[in-house]
Amino acid sequence: MVTTRGRWQRAGGDGGLLLGRVAGIPVLLAPSWWLGSAVVTVLYAPLVGRLVPELGPVASALVAATFAVLLGASVFAHELGHCLVALRLGLPVRRLRLFLLGGISEVARTPTTPRHEGLVAVAGPAVSVVLAAVFGLGAFAMQSGTPLWLLVVQTAVANAAVALFNLLPGLPLDGGRILRAGVWALTGRRATGTRAAVYGGGAVAALLLVWALIGIVQDSQDRWLRLGVCVLTAWFVAAGARGELAAEQRRGWPEGVSLAELVRPVLQLPAESPVADALAASAGRGVLLVRADGVAAGLLDQDAAARLAKVAPQSPAEHAAESIRPDTVLLDSEPGEEIAERVMATAAWQFLVVDEEGRPSGVLHRDDLRSALRGRRRS
Repeated sequence: MVTTRGRWQRAGGDGGLLLGRVAGIPVLLAPSWWLGSAVVTVLYAPLVGRLVPELGPVASALVAATFAVLLGASVFAHELGHCLVALRLGLPVRRLRLFLLGGISEVARTPTTPRHEGLVAVAGPAVSVVLAAVFGLGAFAMQSGTPLWLLVVQTAVANAAVALFNLLPGLPLDGGRILRAGVWALTGRRATGTRAAVYGGGAVAALLLVWALIGIVQDSQDRWLRLGVCVLTAWFVAAGARGELAAEQRRGWPEGVSLAELVRPVLQLPAESPVADALAASAGRGVLLVRADGVAAGLLDQDAAARLAKVAPQSPAEHAAESIRPDTVLLDSEPGEEIAERVMATAAWQFLVVDEEGRPSGVLHRDDLRSALRGRRRS
């Protein structure tokens, strides 16, 4: 599975154990992965004992635990396929994370074309299909009935299942992203593709619940396990689809409104200017504070400036400046949807807009963009 995120954070701080980096991408193991592996081991060990009777309980448990590790490695390879294709297309990847229900490749920027969307999405299932074929051929070449043969067969089956499940046509699954790319290419509108794939995600979640209920009605031996897995997976799919729809709505740009209409004029002032004077000059404008050496000290934070002006009105305005980071600088020639996505995903309330030469051309406030997205213009 692949997902897109706009905001970069410190890898490992909120995703689990940092295992290392592949092609510069942090690989994290979420705490829930251990739970999932333990469940796989407990459920798989009795099957191993039945299929290979000469193994004792301890050996069966070891084979089952090995299968859990191979399953995790297969999911890792699936997600790495997404990551490497994204990097190849110039899309930065924030991290790769393995967790209870599989894995997530967090691409830090939304693909800008249907082709890129489709290529990134199909890469993971393609890797799983190749792994299923390789392990399947390996099983045919081995003596059947041995613990190693059983591991190879089950790994082949697991990769085939991962590929088939992820190709179901609903977000947040890879098949949903492929569906979105197709509808996007046909209609020219990414949002239309997202809505179609969100509906697909709802259908996938409903079918999972129906399959679980069929197991209960038919009194299947695995009915309760099937119910638990299906309910958990259906919840994951439904929640992911809602998240994708919300992200698409944040990504949209208000129709009929140009960036120039939302950007506030920028006023450059010396960083040592009295904060009271800088605050007075900021009405309806953004204030860029510049040090004597020509280096920008930051954008004036009006709330911080108001608090400082009450107690020390002659203090340098730089003391109430909000630092300018790379993710808070917008190029005025960027597509509106990319600007909106970055603004809504970045922890900042104002953004410096620059032209192609890097010269400040205005300041965009997050609230101004939100008002425009709700259909209200800034007065």
